[in-house]
Amino acid sequence: MAGQRERYYAIERLAQLQKQILSQAQGMVVQRAKVEKFRREDLAAARDTYSELQCIRRGLCQSIRESQPLLMEAEEYRTASTAEKLLAGLTGFDLMSTGYKAVYEALSTFAGIFPVNEVTSARVVGRLMNNIKLGYYPTDPENISLILRGIRFPEGVVTNLLDPCCGCGKALRQIAQGNGCYAYGVELDEARAEEAQTRLHRVGFGSFFHSRVSREAFHLLFLNPPYLSVLNESGGHSRHEKRFLIESLGCLAYGGLMIYIIPYYRLTPDICRILMDNFEQITVWRFTDGEFRKFRQVVVMGVRKNRDLEPQDTCQLERNAVHPAEIPSLTQIPEGLYALPPESLTVSVFQGERFNEKELEQQLRRSDSFTRMMARSELDYAGKRPLLPLSLSQIGLIGGSGMINGLIECDSPHIIKGRIVKVVRTETEEQFSARGKHMGSEIRETISNKMIFNVLTPNGFKALA
Repeated sequence: MAGQRERYYAIERLAQLQKQILSQAQGMVVQRAKVEKFRREDLAAARDTYSELQCIRRGLCQSIRESQPLLMEAEEYRTASTAEKLLAGLTGFDLMSTGYKAVYEALSTFAGIFPVNEVTSARVVGRLMNNIKLGYYPTDPENISLILRGIRFPEGVVTNLLDPCCGCGKALRQIAQGNGCYAYGVELDEARAEEAQTRLHRVGFGSFFHSRVSREAFHLLFLNPPYLSVLNESGGHSRHEKRFLIESLGCLAYGGLMIYIIPYYRLTPDICRILMDNFEQITVWRFTDGEFRKFRQVVVMGVRKNRDLEPQDTCQLERNAVHPAEIPSLTQIPEGLYALPPESLTVSVFQGERFNEKELEQQLRRSDSFTRMMARSELDYAGKRPLLPLSLSQIGLIGGSGMINGLIECDSPHIIKGRIVKVVRTETEEQFSARGKHMGSEIRETISNKMIFNVLTPNGFKALA
């Protein structure tokens, strides 16, 4: 909204977590002192207090764990690395130790450098806006080429590709080119959508979430969603990388390939649950070194399956968010690792949120339906001659209707204009009795149509009645 300060979820949530961590750290110190006191007076109360101390530690670990991806989104990588070390130390910390001062100071220092004050938050927001461009992270051609190496396209089948946030269409174009594909994209930004139209077969304008797209009609889903979450006016928020995944996977055919590009630290438990429930043969690959250092991106690839009745274990997939160094590089992806379905699929519905005038113009240019609709028939062009000679009354009707108005080509060319006028004739009849006595007069009026032809000839104007 104009005049309002942008409120980013990462910064807002970090401000809440900062207070939470400080409060929980202080709570641990207080509970430890209570345990020491009750040990001498009431062992039962000491056990209960120790249980509360354990709960506080679990909550504190959860707060630190939640702060880590938010810090990475704000590009505070050193602080995020500190969070990982604190988690390891806090998990193994002996709660009956007397070294709480060092723990409290470490936690206070950690929370104190969160980017939540006016100076740091303004700096972070500015950096995010410059780098992210409203969440737009175009995939570089080198990594697309490596992803392509892992895909096997079927012979003799035109495959349908979908990118729900296609940007300017370069990535999907690179995948489709030379592989017998039909590329569909949806883009919110109008300038990028117009550019994508020069590269893709079909482009929907507007939000993918308000577009209409056929279900289970695509062989491949290329998903590089924005992952900057901004608080809305109501104060709620949603993670776009999760929403795009949920709402677009229904467009992918069973057996179709998903290519999902996100920062590695966004492989959170909820994302991993969706992936494990809906895909099989899942692999995770790290972008090449230069791109990975810049955006921390990985590509998750998997084949869509029917949902399992029993939930699958997500621990192995979640591990990638904690140990990115163990993720193999895209340069190691085997050739032809994933084969696209060999069946032909039909995209019967593809409609963006906003009406795409340029696409309609292109379709009309390729189609002859508009030309046929506007074309005049052969009868319109041909000379019209009656099958039989016209009677005098027919000539009058044609002339009065204006069908023979205009220039008449003959030995003496002339212009004719026909019109019909009403003529009133009055007749008076004298009435007499049988004895010859005058009884009066009867007046009768007769209305008739009179045809008049006005003729302009080289010798002057004539009116023919």
